[in-house]
Amino acid sequence: MAKLVFIRHGQSEWNLKNLFTGWTDVQLSDKGVEEAKEAGRKIKKAGIEFDQAYTSVLTRAIKTLHYALEESDQLWVPEMKSWRLNERHYGDLQGQNKAEAAEKFGADQVHIWRRSYDVLPPLLDENDERSAAQDRRYANLDPHIIPGGENLKVTLERVMPFWEDHIAPDLIAGKNVIVAAHGNSLRALTKYIEGISDEDIINLEIATGQPIVYEMDKKLNIVSKEKL
Repeated sequence: MAKLVFIRHGQSEWNLKNLFTGWTDVQLSDKGVEEAKEAGRKIKKAGIEFDQAYTSVLTRAIKTLHYALEESDQLWVPEMKSWRLNERHYGDLQGQNKAEAAEKFGADQVHIWRRSYDVLPPLLDENDERSAAQDRRYANLDPHIIPGGENLKVTLERVMPFWEDHIAPDLIAGKNVIVAAHGNSLRALTKYIEGISDEDIINLEIATGQPIVYEMDKKLNIVSKEKL
């Protein structure tokens, strides 16, 4: 059996301010740092040892991974960062206060943008200073694949090549893997591995800083699932 552990990053400074974050690179809040450390302590207590770690290219996820590995005495574990594990891109909503957006566009519309599976948010122009096209960490990507906004369906399509090329082969080989990422990139992966329907995925929430542990067989069937 191989273990797969998902951790959504600890609370970020923009989570605390109730802002749409997406691909915006922000720091963990003090609470978020403690959540990440506590995740590591839970992993250590559970006796889970990793062979490989994966995270996004966003600071809040990277630091969550490092705190969790450090607290579980596994900071040495090989890690890989990929933009494919980034949070869902919230388009032109990024940086806006969620409550103010609800007042501006209507609570129902904002709820649809946030939770629906296949409705896109207002898109961000590539020339906007907030665009990832202006960020050096994406300089080697084909400009056509840098999103101006994503829904969960598009996020899943973006995450799946990384699952197929890296995470799945590790699990099939019997390696224990930790993925420290974001609410929506992890919701997308959860939808796939658990076979959750388009309708039901709307109701799935992933808490910050809580390790979710799957045991999987060599055919990637889930044998057990536990929240630490």
